[in-house]
Formats: sequence, C-alpha cells, structure tokens
Amino acid sequence: MDVMGDKATLFETGRFVQPSSREDTETPDETGEIADEAAEELRQRLAAEAGDVEAMSVLGAMLLRRGDLDGAEPHLRAATAAGDRAAANNLGVLLHQRGYADEAAGWWRIAAVAGSTAAAHALGRHHRERGDEPAAEYWLRQSAEQGHTLGAYALADLLEHRGDAGSERWMRVAAERGHREAAYRLARALDRHAAREPGGDSGAQVPEEAEQWYRQAAARGHRRAALHLGTILERRGELKEAGRWYLTSAKDGEARAACALGFLLRDAGDTDNAAVWWLRAAQDGDGNAANALGALHAERGETQTAERWYRAAMDAGDVNGAYNLGLLCAEQGRTPQAEQWYRRAAYAGHREAANALAILLLRGGDETGAEPWFSKAAEAGSVDAAFNLGILHAGRSEEQAALRWYERAAAAGHTEAALQVGMAKLRDGDEQEAERHLRCAAGGGSAEAAYRLATVLDARRPPEPAHELGEPVHLPSECEEWYERAAHQGHRRAQVRVGMLAAARGDVVEAARWYREAAEAGSRNGAFNLGLLLAREGSEPEAAVWWKRAADAGHGRAALRLALVYARRGELAEGQRWADRAVSLGPASVAERAERLRDALRQELSA
Repeated sequence: MDVMGDKATLFETGRFVQPSSREDTETPDETGEIADEAAEELRQRLAAEAGDVEAMSVLGAMLLRRGDLDGAEPHLRAATAAGDRAAANNLGVLLHQRGYADEAAGWWRIAAVAGSTAAAHALGRHHRERGDEPAAEYWLRQSAEQGHTLGAYALADLLEHRGDAGSERWMRVAAERGHREAAYRLARALDRHAAREPGGDSGAQVPEEAEQWYRQAAARGHRRAALHLGTILERRGELKEAGRWYLTSAKDGEARAACALGFLLRDAGDTDNAAVWWLRAAQDGDGNAANALGALHAERGETQTAERWYRAAMDAGDVNGAYNLGLLCAEQGRTPQAEQWYRRAAYAGHREAANALAILLLRGGDETGAEPWFSKAAEAGSVDAAFNLGILHAGRSEEQAALRWYERAAAAGHTEAALQVGMAKLRDGDEQEAERHLRCAAGGGSAEAAYRLATVLDARRPPEPAHELGEPVHLPSECEEWYERAAHQGHRRAQVRVGMLAAARGDVVEAARWYREAAEAGSRNGAFNLGLLLAREGSEPEAAVWWKRAADAGHGRAALRLALVYARRGELAEGQRWADRAVSLGPASVAERAERLRDALRQELSA
C-alpha cells in the first residue's frame, strides 16, 4: 500500500464542507446544493473507472452520504488502498455503520496516523466507548490540537467527566469555533463558577461572558440555551426579548420554555394564549405547566378539570400536584381527601404540604400529630411552619421555645413573627432589640407593629420646645408617622392616638375624623373621645349618642358622663342607672365619683 499522502479529507474538500448545524454527526455532511448531482456523480464515476484515486474517494463519499453502503464500500476500499486518508476515514465510518466497530477503528487509526483529524476524533470516540480513556484522550487531543472542532469538544467532555480543570479550555476552543453545545456548556460552567464564588448566589446576575455564550448557542438553534437566555432576560426585566427566546425554544420542543412563555403571557394578562403554551408543555410532560393549567381552571371554578391537571402534574413527578390537590379538596370541604393529598406531598418532602397537613390536624384537635409535621416543615425551611410552632409553644405557655421559633421565622422575614419577637423583647425590657424587630414588622406592613413602635418612640419623646412667647412649638416626630401609618391601616388604638395628637394641636376637624373612624370600627375610646370633642363644641346630644355606644362597650368614664348628662336634664332615674353602670365598670377613680353621684341622685329621688 502506498503511504498516505496529504490529500484533503472528506470534510475538507470543496464539495463536502461540514456545516456547524451538523457538528454532532460522524457521517459525511451535506453542505450546499450541487447544480446537477447526477451529472457530477457520473463524472466522478467515469474518472474513478479510469483510475483517478481522488474520484474514487469522492464517489464513495457521495454514495455513503446517500446511504448506499454497498455501492460506496468498493470505491472507498480502492481509494484507501491507493493511500487516500479521507477514504480511510470514511471507510471507517461505513464499517461503523455496518456494526464492525473494531475493523472501523483499524481504518481510522491508519487515517489518523496519516494526519486525518476527523479520523483521530472518531478513533478517540471509539476508545472512549470501549472504556479506554487514556487512548481516547490521546487521539482526541491529537484531533483537537490540529484544529478539529468536534475533537476539541469531545476532549473537553472527557476531561470534564474526569473533573480535569483543562476541560474549560477545550470547551472554549470548541465554542469559539462555532460548536453550539460547547457554547452552551461553557456558559453553564461560567454560571456555576459565579454561583460558587464568595457571596455568589444561584439567583444572582449571570456573568456577562456566560450570557454571551448562551446567546451564541441560542442563535445557532440550541433550545436549552434559548431557554436559559430567556430566563436571564426575564429576571432582568427585558420581557419582550425574553418572550422571543422562550418562543424560539418552545417551538423547538423545549417544554420548560413553553411553560415559562405561558407564565410570561399570564403576567401580561393574556391567559388564553398562556393556556395554549401550558397545554403544549403539559402534554410534553412538564409538571409545572400542568399545575399552572390546574390553577387556571380552579380560578374559573372548573374544579374537575383542575383536578385532572393536578393529577397529571403528579404523574409527571411534580409533587406540587399532590399539594395542589390537597388545597383544592380543602377548599371544597373534602377534609379526608385533603389530608390524604397533603400527606402524599409531605412524605415526598414538600414543606408547605407538611405545614398545611399540620394545620389540618391541629384544627381537628390532633395537636400531637400536628407538631411533628410543623417541625419537619420548619426544618425544611418553611417560614410559616416556624411561626406556627411558635404559636403552638406559646399556647402551652412555653415562652422560651415559642420565642426561638418566632426568632427563626422573623430572621427569614416573617412579619408577624417579628412582631411577636418585638413584643417579647419589650416584656423582657430589651427595648433596643424590641425596636429593631418592631421596625422590621412595621416595615413589612404590620399595623400592630407600627403602633407599638410608635408607643416606644413616643415614650422617649422629649417635651415640645417653646418659642419666645412661651407657647409650645409642634415639630412632626417619627412616632407620629408610625401612629399615622398604623391608623391608615385601620388600627383603632392608633386612630385614637392620632386623633389625640390632632386635638392637642388644636386641629378639631382632624381629631374628630380619626375619633369617628375608630369609633365606627368599634373602639370605645374613640367613641368616648369623639363624645368629649362634640360636647366641647356644644353638641351634647350627639356626644351622648357616642358616650352611650362607649358605655355599652364597657367604658366606665362614658357611663359616668351619661349619668351627669341625664342628671342635668332632670332625668334622675336614668342618671342613677348610668351611675350604677359606671360604678360596676370602673376604674376605681371613676367608680368613686359615680358612687357619690348615684347616692346623691338616690337621695334626690327619695326626697
């Protein structure tokens, strides 16, 4: 046999250039359209019959590409015997397709030794499939170092599998040469590196270089890269472009992209089109999309359809399906079925299902059965479960245990837990810690926390300074801001306090507004103060109406005021009745005055 020369390989000829879109194949590639393929084949056949070695090689490649293995083999063998390394490589491809892997490897070795990078790549793949990694690395490295893109990618894959730090270098080489899977995997690697850095977070911003590689892979038709790129853009708020990449990925069959596109459309108010994409994703086995469809139908009151989709999600391996079935049954009052589904999800590790199951058991009076599920959910990271454990221990007067769970929930941002910790710290006299937790709770929207924070700050407030004429100067304080915030959230005691502050400033209209709002919401102090304000303004009959409401709610001073009103009117019996009521309600100072008034009215009536 002649020594293999430097003739072009199949992948390097002008007729058969391998495009990037077919980079993962080993068979000859189609590159462009040949004006008259039949005529070209005839020309090559005639040249081959005349003994032209290159024509034999090209004709064999053409037939191999077409799938005519029987027709291709004699031409490739003849060209190989004449020293054509491209023919040797393609003969190996043909034999591999026939199932003769060892014979194929022999021809690939001959071609690789002669300098065929494609054959070196194929030989490296062959050795890796046989488990001979050293030999695989040797030939893949030969291929990669001579500029073969697939060789670089296969070498990177092998090194990455072994945990070799050199894998990233070759993955980058393959990506830079247009290998889309390499670009995607390089982006993923850069993403992971960023997450592992100190202070890194899996939800943090993706490095710019990683995004560029995702973009390159996506532009070359890599559907998972398009999905990741869409996720990055959505997280950044670039929803329009994110939607385009999700759509590209979804059309290529990526169920997760179809699901994500559905959520994007739903958030934009287009639930009909969202449902179309969720349906497509769910039919491809995406449990998240099935859950979304279930929730959509549940919102529409189509509970049977919702249940069907939740079951589909569960069948797809999404434990949220069982949890959502539990929620659906609980809403319908089907408690035994709800408990069944909650248990199924909870045993599968769904922390919110464990919390929901514990609540269900607790409402049924099974505190002993509820506590372990609260604990399991809390240990798994459920903030609500940690708060509920705090409530459970507080109900048993186990204050220290309750505080520990409240602190844990508060540290995770639970507003009501922060309020409970703040109140506990106030009881312990730790005003600084109390203020810190109350600020957290108030900032999270708790009206009670805003009110209690205001009282803490109010107690520290110095007397208001006076101007040169000796009259106090009112300067807005932080405590007033918190009182007002709580008042605007409907907190009755805060409303009364804001009314008192307004009255102290002389703003009677504002004071009356807040007193009335508190009184109408059921505040007896608000009703009493509104009565005082109206009486001072000369509207005693209306004042009496509010005092009566306050007295009926148990306000002793309001009852005493009513007794005085009726006594002045000469309605002594009614006055005596309200004086009796004031005596019973107290407090002591009120009861003492009411008793004297009652005795005086009794003497007047008996005279």
